[in-house]
Amino acid sequence: MRLDRFLAETTELTRSLAKKALQRGEVSVNGQVVKQGSLQLDADDRVVWGDQPLALVGLRYVMLHKPEDVECSSRRGLYPRAVDYIELPKAERLQTVGRLDVDTTGLVLLTDDGQWQHRVTSPRRRCAKVYLATLAEPLEGQALDEAVRRFEEGILLDGEEKPTLPAELVMRTPFKAELTLYEGRYHQVKRMFAAIGNHVVALHRESVGPLTLDTLEPGEWRELTEGEIDAFR
Repeated sequence: MRLDRFLAETTELTRSLAKKALQRGEVSVNGQVVKQGSLQLDADDRVVWGDQPLALVGLRYVMLHKPEDVECSSRRGLYPRAVDYIELPKAERLQTVGRLDVDTTGLVLLTDDGQWQHRVTSPRRRCAKVYLATLAEPLEGQALDEAVRRFEEGILLDGEEKPTLPAELVMRTPFKAELTLYEGRYHQVKRMFAAIGNHVVALHRESVGPLTLDTLEPGEWRELTEGEIDAFR
């Protein structure tokens, strides 16, 4: 890797600011001041900027309890972004693993490992995601039996060419539905309940695969353990 790129990867410097720092003689490699950004670094080279030793940031894997009115987007918009809650170096490089709507709360995974992200989100892997939906109308009796059947068989949503994959519906109370999905279509939970004549007034994701929010409060986050990361490999 070129030295100027290494500086941009390991500090808050842009490539242009990294070149200026080099020209000012602020960077040393293995104890020698280097001013050429084109220098190719070896894996064991020791780079220091001022008095700060630098090292590349490795791959990160994070879970966040997303609050309401937070976007799962890399671009800044009207709301705070999920990544804004993560206090890690170069946190802006983290990507959400799938998305939740602005008004949906719960478990969000973030990573800068593209292959791992694909393993979690690929429809072929059918990773289970459990949602708790608060409904506008109670769902019980014969209407519940019919909803369970339709969700198990799959529903052809408006604008879609294929029905949804089989989903598991369990009512915790007449107004609280636990829904397990194995895919992640646009507004899927809300659209599925709309298809049976109901309306979701609040939505919370409780788990993704084997991962749950455990004790995290809204806005809190933690890095995944090696075992949790490997569970998706």
